[in-house]
Amino acid sequence: MTVLIDPPLWPRHGRVWGHMVSDASLEELHALARAAGIPERAFDRDHYDVPVELYPRLVELGAVAVDSRELVRRLRASGLRVTGAERRTGS
Repeated sequence: MTVLIDPPLWPRHGRVWGHMVSDASLEELHALARAAGIPERAFDRDHYDVPVELYPRLVELGAVAVDSRELVRRLRASGLRVTGAERRTGS
């Protein structure tokens, strides 16, 4: 099991954001988020949105830095990915 983080590249709300996912376990993902002090409201069904300033701390806590394509590929392979259609329907 691995928690993955991609580079913060997405500007929003005056900050730059990246994503953090697990390739096997939402429990593992939530545990690392708690350890870093990330609030539950940052969780979006299959990932956490994380600001650029937390990136070094998350890597220090064990998140593995990967590019965005690798993050999505491994999230899909894990079976934890929530699709856009599922987000729209609330499934």
